[in-house]
Order: sequence, then structure tokens, then C-alpha cells
Amino acid sequence: MSIKVDPSGRRWVRGEVEVPGSVEEVWRAISTEGGLSAWFTRSEFPEGADGKPTHLICYFGPGISSAAKITEWDPPRGFSVISDEFIPGGPEVSTDWKIEEGDDESCLLSVEHSLFVETDEYDNYVEGTEAGWPAFFRILQIYMSHHRGQPCALLEVMGAASDGAQAWSELATALGFAAVEKGERFGAPPGKLRISGVVDTVPDETEVILHVEEPTAGVAHLFVWPLDDQILLSVRFYLYGADAAEVVSREDPVWRSWMEERFPSTQG
Repeated sequence: MSIKVDPSGRRWVRGEVEVPGSVEEVWRAISTEGGLSAWFTRSEFPEGADGKPTHLICYFGPGISSAAKITEWDPPRGFSVISDEFIPGGPEVSTDWKIEEGDDESCLLSVEHSLFVETDEYDNYVEGTEAGWPAFFRILQIYMSHHRGQPCALLEVMGAASDGAQAWSELATALGFAAVEKGERFGAPPGKLRISGVVDTVPDETEVILHVEEPTAGVAHLFVWPLDDQILLSVRFYLYGADAAEVVSREDPVWRSWMEERFPSTQG
């Protein structure tokens, strides 16, 4: 069990990653809407009358979002938030984002989630969040290594399935990475979908991170997501460069139509 417990009763988990870039560059990657959306989820930082962010809102999929109140804002070293939406019907959870300067133009980014409760009732929620960070951290590393500071546009589609493993097999075959190992090239067979590049990371049997060249330069994160009584299939492209928004505008209807045909959001 990875959760830690302090004598004060605080229960917490911490993820961290070394990323290339200066403190200021990493700060922009975590504290701005364009920066955080370029590697994590579509994000917003609503501002107060003084121009400082008051909340962080993250959108994880259609109808799936989480809002947190900013409790500390310390540029360029980090910020903290607290949310009562982190655990449905549960206690508030605090999240601390911290940046430490490293060697050779790199930084250590840490994200720590904590809550104060007397039992382990909610540990699985916090540990589940911790388990998801390595994939996002890897996307951040790719972004900071190859696409730092470039405009980003997101292409996000989601489907549903009755059998996650079977749906994943069908998706991997259709996109051309079913029999491809980490570090090897892949490409979708001729057809409606344009996607090719290199298999970067395989975090799980039903999850993959692709460093893509088509439909334009970027990263694709695909995974099966069991949520409540559903099995969702998520495809998210982070596309970079001056033409990213134009590419998303062109490709989004194609992917959306294909997903709805293969993995309709309402399973019969």
C-alpha cells in the first residue's frame, strides 16, 4: 500500500517526475490553461478581481470534471488547491504542486494529495489517483522535451464497451499498434483514420502513449477506463504546432464518427 500516514492523521500520496526545462518553463506548464492542457487534461484557471487564479477546473471527459479552490499561489515554485469533488460524498482533499530546480536545465515536479480522516475508507480513491500520474508525467516529459512552448489543441473522443479487453484489442488492431513493441513504429491501415508514429510507453495492458507524427506532431493517450458501472474507452490527442487547431477541426468529426460507430457511448 503506497499511502502514508503522519502522526497528525494526515493520509497522503506523492508522485514526482524529473522534466527538462527551467523553473519558469515548468511553472508555465502547470499553472496556465495552455500549459496544463498541453499534457494533463483540458484545464481552466478562473481569476478573481485581482487577476490571480481562484480555482482550478479540470475536464476529464464529457460531463466529467473536477473543481478545486486555490489555497496557495507561489510562482514559480508551486501552488495548492483543495476540493470537495475529489471523492464523491467524501472528505476534502488537498493537492500540492511543487517545483524544485535540478541539474542540467531540469526540474523535479511533485504532486501530493492529502486528506485528514481517521480510517482507511478513502485510501483507494487517493491511491487510484496516484496510479494515474505516471502516464501524465510521461506525456509532460515528451511535451517539455520535444514540443515545449508550442501551441496545443486537444482532440478528445470517448466510447463505451461491454468488454474492456475485447474493445482494446479491436482499437489496437484498427490503429495499427496491436503487435508493436515499445520504441517501434506503427501506423493505422489505409482507411478513415490518419495516425502514425512511435509507441512510447505501455503503462498497462489496456493503456498506451503514442508519440505521433500523424495527423500532426503530438502525443496520443489511449486507455480503457472502468467508471462506476461503465467501461469507457478514451482517446485523447495532444497536438502541437501552429496548425494544431486546424488539424483538430478537420480530424475531430472523423474520429468522433468512427468511435460512435465502433464503440457507441450507449451500450445496448
